[in-house]
Amino acid sequence: MYNNHFYIDSVHNHLHAALFRPVDCQSVQHGSDVCFHDFREHRHFCEERAEEDPEGNPTLLNQMFTEIYIIKGGTSEVNDEHEVRQIETASRTPDRPETTIRHEHIFKTPPGRDEPIRTVMTKGVAGIGKTVLTQKFTLDWAEDKANQDIQFAFPFTFRELNVLKERKYSLVELVDYFFSETKEAGICRFEEFPVVFIFDGLDELDVLLTNLIRGNLLPSARLWITTRPAAANQIPPGCVDMVTEVRGFTDPQKEEYFRKRFRDEEQASRINSYIKTSRSLHIMCHIPVFCWMTATVLEDVLKTREGGELPKTLTEMYIHFLVVQTKVKNIKYDGGAETDPHWSPESRKMIESLGKLAFEQLQKGNLIFYESDLTECGIDITAASVYSGVFTQIFKEERGLYQDKVFSFVHLSVQEFLAALHVHLTFTNSGVNLLSEKQTTSTCFYQCAVDKALQSPNGHLDLFLRFLLGLSLQTNQNLLRGLLTQTGSSSETYQETVDYFKKKISENLSAERSINLFHCLNELNDRSLVEEIQRVPEFRKSLHR
Repeated sequence: MYNNHFYIDSVHNHLHAALFRPVDCQSVQHGSDVCFHDFREHRHFCEERAEEDPEGNPTLLNQMFTEIYIIKGGTSEVNDEHEVRQIETASRTPDRPETTIRHEHIFKTPPGRDEPIRTVMTKGVAGIGKTVLTQKFTLDWAEDKANQDIQFAFPFTFRELNVLKERKYSLVELVDYFFSETKEAGICRFEEFPVVFIFDGLDELDVLLTNLIRGNLLPSARLWITTRPAAANQIPPGCVDMVTEVRGFTDPQKEEYFRKRFRDEEQASRINSYIKTSRSLHIMCHIPVFCWMTATVLEDVLKTREGGELPKTLTEMYIHFLVVQTKVKNIKYDGGAETDPHWSPESRKMIESLGKLAFEQLQKGNLIFYESDLTECGIDITAASVYSGVFTQIFKEERGLYQDKVFSFVHLSVQEFLAALHVHLTFTNSGVNLLSEKQTTSTCFYQCAVDKALQSPNGHLDLFLRFLLGLSLQTNQNLLRGLLTQTGSSSETYQETVDYFKKKISENLSAERSINLFHCLNELNDRSLVEEIQRVPEFRKSLHR
């Protein structure tokens, strides 16, 4: 549901058709005549596809939108912990009451404040719903539902702006470049109008945006900036009037989402009950994009395996997701049948290439890639559009200015899963451990991965480790039969890995480290150690808060 790519394909390619549709031109004296546009007349342009079902059929934003939990307050300080760890923290009961706010009220002046709200910064981890909130804000405004005092709304993404970072533009030139209708209308200044600029996905700031944020440029304009926690410190706290944080779905909102997605009440009830049985899945479903992935998988499983078992671990869920997307590719694009094998030589090569890209870019800390990165991983640039079109939900392509292409995976967790799959494939096929770049035994392979994850200062390999361990199970490898040419790991290796966990647990790790080891054991389907881990007092306290 809540992925930037499938929620609304491109803010500028679709929304601006509605926002700048000329309806009535009238001369207004402001030192020069300007042509007014009624931005709200053509609101149907805004209602682009919100998400796709497993067959790739679109639904509309207003039909699928589920309110997201947003709180007021917080800090603009940097948080560079792994984002799944932040989700786990946010999913616990807060120590003190939190003040919530709805997306349409973010510029509403709170009681006791004299000055209007000019700049709002909204934080949230990847996939939590920040982009969707900005798009719903714009759609509600275009449909006369909220914020009717705003005359112009200009939504930008930092990804698109960064394509222009080597060029110098004035504010008017920048607006004209993205929204040519303003230039055609002869609008050359915005001081006279109530304007809101939306900047989604803070990455890096240039001089123009810095001056806009500091109020040196167009101080009357309202600004809404969304950012991941790790980038929040780029904006001085004194320049922000209000900080909000998107926490994703509450438990009732999760249930509402699945009820909207699965119109059959009995089916929706079964899925909501199922989510609660797995702590890992329940926590991850705070992330709206993970709810969508889960719904995609479960819809396919329930349809193709009547009464069959539902995935119980994250690794199993992501394997099913990969298989579903491969089936869509085979049926929708290759003209195959539902009963055809999932894995052709072409689809195997595609996943192997994407896995290599995922791992190499994860090691560099990159979530956004360019054509040169794809070339280095053996991905044919001329076929790049097929990669993103076929695997729309796994790998997306955003077209910036000058037809430049920027690539990313649909969510960080998908990148981490494919990276783990690449490391697993490389080891099983050649015996080479990419984490140490040398040949090693199976036991050393998994112990090395555990050590690497524990050494990561901010938990950046936590989820990668869960997936890598999950892929060691024969049951999960069976699900990937056809992609994996070799399967299986010895019971001796399994037991030695479990024993290594016991050893690490006894080393008095932090609560966060212990929690991740607990999740790793869940991925290994080892329930015997749960009680032993829960004897760690600090861990037990954190787990049940």
